[in-house]
Amino acid sequence: MKAISSMATRFLLANLASAAVDAGLPRVDIESVGGVDAVRRVASGEQFDVVFLAADQLDKLAADGRVEPASLTPLVLSQVAVAVPSKSDDPAARPDGAAFADAGGLRDVLRAASRIGYSTGPSGTALVQAIDEWDLKGEIGDRLVQARAGIPVSRLLAEGDADLGFQQLSELVGQPGVRVLGILPPDCAIETVFSGAIATLSKHHAAAERFLKFLSTDESMRIKTEHGFQLV
Repeated sequence: MKAISSMATRFLLANLASAAVDAGLPRVDIESVGGVDAVRRVASGEQFDVVFLAADQLDKLAADGRVEPASLTPLVLSQVAVAVPSKSDDPAARPDGAAFADAGGLRDVLRAASRIGYSTGPSGTALVQAIDEWDLKGEIGDRLVQARAGIPVSRLLAEGDADLGFQQLSELVGQPGVRVLGILPPDCAIETVFSGAIATLSKHHAAAERFLKFLSTDESMRIKTEHGFQLV
């Protein structure tokens, strides 16, 4: 089977696919790319069996007839975190709690940052919307650095192209050259539900259905938790 996903769930899905094979299910080859590119490729009619994206992106693909609406399956809830460059090559550790006490603390840090890295995915869209709502775009807009599709914000930080970065927690933890400060505080949290669905062009419908069902097993739940995602 062939599947496509955005970058936020690539490590999780790799482990889930391996566990599925151990459980006797067929192998799933998962290609992880930038979410914008994944949507474009599925929308253009490229053949896949299963698609994993942010829930709102999958809803749009379902409305356009590219994935089966009845197969939509919530996978995990992902939280956006904040990170800064680190001089260490050690993998970034998982943070304990929020990076700041409240949205006011986040706004102060945004104002002080020289270059603010963010992604093309749902986390970046939500961050830009928040900046607009806080009337900060005129003040910090020229300091926003958007990573190219498929390029992690952690790379911007590690290579000195940003001194503050925002991305899904799963894409920051374990990366060298960055230090994760924590997730966003509750009053300005950015959370994304990622889901899976069977593509309408699937050549292995029954196997795809079994794989999506496997993602709700106790073993899958354990793996999701180990990767730091919230269960849905």
